[in-house]
Amino acid sequence: MTFKPALLSALVAAVAMPAFAQNIAVVNGKAIPSSRAEAVVKQVVAQGQQPDTPQLREMVKKDLIAREVMMQEAIKRGFDKDATVKAQLENVRQSLVVNALAKEYMTKNPISDAEMKAEYDRFKAQAGDKEYHVRHILVETEADAKAVIAKLKAGSKFEDLAKTSKDAGTANNGGDLDWATPTSFPKPFSDAFVSLKKGEVAAAPVQTPNGFHVIKLDDTRAAKLPTFDEVKPQIAEAMAQKKLMAYQDAMVKKAKVQ
Repeated sequence: MTFKPALLSALVAAVAMPAFAQNIAVVNGKAIPSSRAEAVVKQVVAQGQQPDTPQLREMVKKDLIAREVMMQEAIKRGFDKDATVKAQLENVRQSLVVNALAKEYMTKNPISDAEMKAEYDRFKAQAGDKEYHVRHILVETEADAKAVIAKLKAGSKFEDLAKTSKDAGTANNGGDLDWATPTSFPKPFSDAFVSLKKGEVAAAPVQTPNGFHVIKLDDTRAAKLPTFDEVKPQIAEAMAQKKLMAYQDAMVKKAKVQ
């Protein structure tokens, strides 16, 4: 079989096309591979920023060309040999490589639904079945706190005295800390209000790293905890981080560190 010249030229062109398609552009002799553009497009689409359209691809192409031009100029001026830049590049390289290792580890050692459910059940047990509406007045010293408690016993209103609180975020709203579970507070603080009755003020000040607190319980109600499905992504992320830290700690222990 013989091919006519026109047909032969068309076939040669068709065979050559994939080679040209490997690059989106050539800038001062330096090729920009289409795979780089594809990776950027996929990332933008995956993040939900824009759909995959010809306009997006043209924008990515222009951006990569501009970046390549700037990169060539930066290298020409020696910035790639700058000590600070080289140190930053090494940090980025380490992050990328370590992240790849972590991704592979979690792929091979995923967190199971059963593990996440068990973690959720532990959270529910710790949180308890009640929420507490609490107010507080934060002062500098124990003596100051006792003086506040004495004024309350003498008939002063909690909301009025709360205006002197060191907690600027609650001083102007009567010391209101809103509804929360005991696990939302330091244990000495929560231990003080869970034993109170509605409307009661703790008989003694409670000390935390922030100072001394005078605590009042306004009310209680059944806890409105999120469902397992609502917090499953957060549980998965927290447990993955914990698993990765254990993996890292195990490798550090095996390493010869001098």
